[in-house]
Amino acid sequence: MRRLPQIALLPDGKRLHLQDGPIDLIIEGKGGEGEVRAAYRAAATRFTGLLDELCAELSELRKPAHPMLCPLAGVVAHRMHAAVAPFAADCFITPMAAVAGSVAEEILGAMVGAARLDRAYVNNGGDIALHLTKREAFTVGLIDRPDSEGLMRTLVIAADDPIRGIATSGRHGRSFSLGIADAVTVLARTASMADAAATVIANAVDLPGHPAIVRVPASELQPDSDLGPRLVTREVGALSESEIEQALQAGAQCARQLMAKGLIEAAALRLKGETVAVGMRQPGAMQRHETLIDA
Repeated sequence: MRRLPQIALLPDGKRLHLQDGPIDLIIEGKGGEGEVRAAYRAAATRFTGLLDELCAELSELRKPAHPMLCPLAGVVAHRMHAAVAPFAADCFITPMAAVAGSVAEEILGAMVGAARLDRAYVNNGGDIALHLTKREAFTVGLIDRPDSEGLMRTLVIAADDPIRGIATSGRHGRSFSLGIADAVTVLARTASMADAAATVIANAVDLPGHPAIVRVPASELQPDSDLGPRLVTREVGALSESEIEQALQAGAQCARQLMAKGLIEAAALRLKGETVAVGMRQPGAMQRHETLIDA
């Protein structure tokens, strides 16, 4: 028997909240009243049991991904692997690096498959899958780190922009990071790809061996972490301006390489109050923003 998740409309009567274990989604659809109701029913139906599906393959999901071979059976698990596979030949990465974005995509897919919506989003802890049609747009609030509440600016994604996924990674986020970035936000064609790429770029923002950086094995903080004994960042002490620039440029170089391969559309990297943006030149609403910070 499937465990029932928490399903409820938020007080505004417009957004749907779905929660099961660590998965916590905020959903909103725009369209005819009946269409939105149908979309929300589909979201709730697909969400029920989804965590159990992932848990059934959790041991495989925590293993390093193979660049081509996928031993996973579930639809969402396959999406997770497909998102990280392009990075697997060059660095350590597991399908778990794309779990939040992949879940958001799955629920959004159920919604748009069941109803005609003009606009919709599924926000999974800051990793967002988007559906935009016609003249619709989505405004993202930008902050300087995942655990901050201070709004710094906004970014508008228009329907004719190729972006349909937003994700943020960094040492202040929900997951551990091998790098020292406060936040790396990635915009990509899918939420799962944005999620995986944000992890990779955040890991690249680093100063290996720097004495001001405190690292501990991930397994000491979380015994079942998919990172095992790998050292994750816990504290970043004082850095000089040149060191901050060096770390950010290492991450920016990684982001530029991923953009050249067509894996991402844009990225913003934040460390110690400094920001580097990559890929803010495409047509549409995004070109107004030379500095993107975090979603």
